Amino acid sequence: MGAVQITLGGIAVVLGIVAWTMFGVTIAKFVRIVRLGQPDGTRNGPFFRRMFTLGEEFVAHTRMMKDRRVAPAHWVVMWGFLIGSLALFEAYGEVFVPTWGWPILDDWSLFQLLMELLGIGTVVGILALIVIRQLNHPRRADRQSRFQGSNFRWAYFIEAVVLIEGIGILGVRAGKAALGVHETPLWAAIVSNPLGELLPASPDLVSVFAFIKLMSATIWLFVISKKMTMGVAWHRFSAFFNIYFKREADGSVALGKVKPMMSEGKPLDFEEADPEKDVFGAGKIEDFSWKGWLDFTTCTECGRCQSQCPAWNTGKPLSPKLLITQLRDHAYAKAPYLLAGGKKDMAGDEIGLQGETEEERHAGIDVLALAEAERPLIGGPGENGELGGVIDPEVLWSCTSCGACVEQCPVDIEHVDHIVDMRRYQVMIESNFPSELNGMFKNLENKGNPWGQNAKDRLQWTEDLDFEVPVFDGELGDTEYLFWVGCAGAFEDRAKKTTRAVAELLHMAGVSYTVLGPEESCTGDPARRAGNEFLFQMLAQQNVEMLNSVFENRNPVQRKIVVTCAHCFNTLANEYPELGGDYEVVHHTQLLNRLVREKQLVPIAPIAEDVTYHDPCYLGRHNKVYDAPRDLVGSSGATLREMPRHGDQSMCCGAGGARMWMEEKIGKRINVERVDEALGTAPTKIATGCPFCRVMLTDGVTSRQNDGRANENVEVVDVAQLLLSAVKRKPKAPARVVSQEPEPEAPLGHEDPSGQAPSANGSGPSTAGTGTEAGGEAEGGVADGKADLPTDQVATGTTQSDQDK
Repeated sequence: MGAVQITLGGIAVVLGIVAWTMFGVTIAKFVRIVRLGQPDGTRNGPFFRRMFTLGEEFVAHTRMMKDRRVAPAHWVVMWGFLIGSLALFEAYGEVFVPTWGWPILDDWSLFQLLMELLGIGTVVGILALIVIRQLNHPRRADRQSRFQGSNFRWAYFIEAVVLIEGIGILGVRAGKAALGVHETPLWAAIVSNPLGELLPASPDLVSVFAFIKLMSATIWLFVISKKMTMGVAWHRFSAFFNIYFKREADGSVALGKVKPMMSEGKPLDFEEADPEKDVFGAGKIEDFSWKGWLDFTTCTECGRCQSQCPAWNTGKPLSPKLLITQLRDHAYAKAPYLLAGGKKDMAGDEIGLQGETEEERHAGIDVLALAEAERPLIGGPGENGELGGVIDPEVLWSCTSCGACVEQCPVDIEHVDHIVDMRRYQVMIESNFPSELNGMFKNLENKGNPWGQNAKDRLQWTEDLDFEVPVFDGELGDTEYLFWVGCAGAFEDRAKKTTRAVAELLHMAGVSYTVLGPEESCTGDPARRAGNEFLFQMLAQQNVEMLNSVFENRNPVQRKIVVTCAHCFNTLANEYPELGGDYEVVHHTQLLNRLVREKQLVPIAPIAEDVTYHDPCYLGRHNKVYDAPRDLVGSSGATLREMPRHGDQSMCCGAGGARMWMEEKIGKRINVERVDEALGTAPTKIATGCPFCRVMLTDGVTSRQNDGRANENVEVVDVAQLLLSAVKRKPKAPARVVSQEPEPEAPLGHEDPSGQAPSANGSGPSTAGTGTEAGGEAEGGVADGKADLPTDQVATGTTQSDQDK
């Protein structure tokens, strides 16, 4: 052991002790800060199921694999950090004794191979991630970059440390190879052995490499211990806990139902709730649960949520990433005040800190923490130098609750739950929400539907049908399905076509069903997503009580409900069980697809149309129903053209989160953005499986048609209408052989024996009209009556590019 080893080793040990002590103190502080959040006892078990989920996401990188370009590089860097820690701690010995190594392991060739691969993987992986970050830098792509708003200085620092660590692993191994410390075979040292031949056999060189590796790690520990909000670094530790404590124990993401409104770790009972004591949503940062604080801590600022957010991609101020980081920065800035016992009542008066004077109460608390304690959680920008709200109202109300952010987040942050919690406080305590929601809330409360229509009109959609729709009369009897029509399906003209199409298909298939008619009421979805939890509970409890009486004496598996609305589907299936409503809920696309497979519905005339399908967020991403609607498009004979964003990466139509009833004042309209993407596939029709999506997309198509950017023949339909058109239409009549003898002319006014008027060329019954046999719009089919003609013969839809023809 020479002077170089003693000097470098002494410095490394002294600084290491300081750095690791700071790191331990910071970890303890993290625990105290996260525990400032509200209790939540739903995250504790089952242990083995949660551990399985953790292992699956951690080892197999299942969440990261949603971006296959990044996942492999991140995977090797992750293992380089974890197992590479063996090389880091080995360096404390190597800096003193260059030939030192782990007992037993150091003489094992497989261990040498593992260290070699970790070193190579770390260098190659981090270089790939550096390139990806630069290629996606916002200076190149402006708002389209997922890194817009991320802290690049922190990112560059972490990338540099990781690169140095990887080079350090290979450098030490190459230095040892030059010394001939081991007889390591080339297959276990494919890089370090050749490098060792180029280096001098110097013990000092090994110590220097080991020192550099230790110093990069030590500096990293110093920096992150002082920067508790550096999620790009701290997620290496907190992500394990965030994944383990995710909302759903079965490993699924926090979509579908919304997290119940909690207070003191228990669901809030409105009959006993006290606004002075109970927490109504999130009005202050301390109102979030401890899991919320852990979410804020874990955000890596990767921006995957931002890249998928429909609001961000259409120029709205909402970025899920920036929302979480703003909450994180505010939480950790305010934490010293909260740790000191600070607390304010609803009037804003201090009731937590003790002392006769303000100076005594604020003694020992950082002035910045006191300033943060005065900031409202939701509010506009400050004036005259004052701090404004943490989250701007425009940010909060831009969310469509589509769940794209939650679906994409690799560390299981629950953005939608946090947004809904903030909305709950704004609606129920502050009464501060977009004015357009006032009418919707009143209509839901007084009329049981957001349009304010009378309940007696819920059966008007049945008037155009040529068969009687069974209405519940107090006894279900042998009825198999309760057809939940929904508010849109009963009152919205475009959605009524879907309702009629489904009813007719069920009738044709011989499915026994009934509708509730005036007894039906809104499920409460728009109220809950808008934050009016009280109104949702009122509507939901009324519906559960009514449905339980309808299904009286039936076990849950026989309580079958079919719905056409994706929002009703989600609410009935996922949220009503918490209120005692357990039903077997199926979406109409699922039921119709089964009926087609079982030959109870047989398409007899394929539709030669080019169709693109839009995945409704609450059917697809929230409930994972992707295949059934597409199968129905195929069953109808149409050619499916997928949009670039489809499946779990589908873009929202803009109606969710009660945005259907709010004016879109900022940026490009989300529905127009989605329609532009759909038109890019050159479709004849845009199909969907949700009435809200149909309304929004239809408005978008109309807007583009008015702009002259869409063919007048493009229309939006439900997949049920496509199927009905294929099931009902007659095949195109074969060409008739012209007789040598002229046929006698029919007398004026005479009808064809088929009961139809002659076609224009007098060759037979017309199949291109709008009657029921032609599958026209009156039957939910094709408005132009040309759906049976191939698109390469008759121009339809948006003009195709040459490569698509």
